[in-house]
Amino acid sequence: MVTSIQGTPVVPGLAFGPVLVTSADVSTSAVEAFGGGPADPAAALAAYDDAVGLVADGFRARATAATGATAEVLTASAGLATDRGMRAAVRKNLNAGQQLLPALDAAVEQFVTVFAGMGGLMAERVTDLRDIHARVLARLVGEPEPGVPVPTTPSVLVAGDLAPADTAGLDPSLVVAIVTERGGPTSHTAIIARQLGIPCVVGAAGAIAELDGRTALVDGQTGTVQADPDHAEAEALVAADRAERAALASWSGPGRTADGRPVKLLANVADAASARAATSEPVTGIGLFRTELSFLDRETEPSVDEQAAIYADVLEPYAGDGRHVVVRTLDAGSDKPVAFASHPDEENPALGVRGLRLAFADPGLLHRQLDAIAIAAERTGTECWVMAPMVATVAEARDFGVAVHERGLKAGVMVEVPSAALLAHKVLEEVDFLSIGTNDLTQYTMAADRMASDLAHLTDPWQPAVLQLVAIAAEAGRRADKPVGVCGEAAADPLLACVLVGLGITSLSMAAAAVRPVGARVGGVTLGRCEEMAEAALAAEDPASAREAARVLLP
Repeated sequence: MVTSIQGTPVVPGLAFGPVLVTSADVSTSAVEAFGGGPADPAAALAAYDDAVGLVADGFRARATAATGATAEVLTASAGLATDRGMRAAVRKNLNAGQQLLPALDAAVEQFVTVFAGMGGLMAERVTDLRDIHARVLARLVGEPEPGVPVPTTPSVLVAGDLAPADTAGLDPSLVVAIVTERGGPTSHTAIIARQLGIPCVVGAAGAIAELDGRTALVDGQTGTVQADPDHAEAEALVAADRAERAALASWSGPGRTADGRPVKLLANVADAASARAATSEPVTGIGLFRTELSFLDRETEPSVDEQAAIYADVLEPYAGDGRHVVVRTLDAGSDKPVAFASHPDEENPALGVRGLRLAFADPGLLHRQLDAIAIAAERTGTECWVMAPMVATVAEARDFGVAVHERGLKAGVMVEVPSAALLAHKVLEEVDFLSIGTNDLTQYTMAADRMASDLAHLTDPWQPAVLQLVAIAAEAGRRADKPVGVCGEAAADPLLACVLVGLGITSLSMAAAAVRPVGARVGGVTLGRCEEMAEAALAAEDPASAREAARVLLP
């Protein structure tokens, strides 16, 4: 009997194979053999420091081998592993008489409770924190760090959730699809799976119990997972999907609809390596350069000269030929704190001092970064646009625009807060362009924690309310004759990309691996049909019906 499970689709594509269930547990026998650990609190803390250092080194090594969003997420995990607050909690528990393992357990649960209570992006770090706990525990008891086993045959990976280090290390030739019980469409698992191009469904409640020991057909476009389907039928469907994706992957540009309306296709990058790699794809520039990677693992702020050198390495491959690079200023705070910034203690950091708001208390942090960006732009001769994250008011846009224009660069803002979308017409009086971050815009519009599995249907970018805000911002851009792009994860969905173009979006920025499928899909549809798809999606009542309404209009 075929059993069907429904989750939230993240990365489109069909995949079929035996199910491999993964767990992050450390063996009970090793824990029991370890006992309580060193009796002396100082010696126990030293053992903790050694274990944490090895775990952090492992994250950093993986980050060095990775690029883009994956490197950024792994670097953030290294910082979380060595968090001083966590160490202080362990030390306090040891000094209170607890043995090392109970002291570690209690400290982790303390921070899990805090993070979960904060909600929003901080709640997303609970998975990362539990992964770090398991890795530190393994190091203490002398076991290898837990992780996803390497399949011997191409398999469907099923898990409660996956930590960034596990997802980043997956081999797409052996892990043909990912299904998780928890997580949302903008979780770290989803973001990295999209960069790897692995079909992915998240928020599939009961997947482990239902799929363990069986085969599964995963549909990353609809979010449906079928257990034990007819093998011949499943393999035929996968073969047809693979052929279609291969045809899409052969697309070479330029970005435009079937009737010739230009649509800029750009890459999201986080470092020089991912920027260079993106040049092998048919992109016309970078639509989102996340500068956080330069800051996340630093105890002190990089100097202007240091920053300029880092930024120049990213900008240099895109000099000339009408290309440009959009640099996002430091998006720190919430789940990405930096050691040298003045992060206040907050009840809900996702709604607190993050992004541009850090400059309220420390304007120099922003202005030094803008100086470095200007130096890098002049040094490389690359056209450079600069945008600020978490802009909520026209006054914020005005002040940022002035600072950027003083340095001879184009200024823009991220539309992540609903107020910025609603006032886009006024914001565009102060800046030169808008870029919509659909991840946060969806979370804030729907008042839904993007890591809450039971709310994953709300954090879906196909939500008609979110699409309505995108339409408002795009219309403001049309009236002002200024570009409005999308740089959130929604741009990597080929079907949704057509809808976004129909709403009036002028550029789409995404993980480089998604550019060809998106470009091919948009190139096969006229602007008029894109507009019909947009109208149908806006008229829908929920994400599933919005997807279906758009899909049936594809030629």
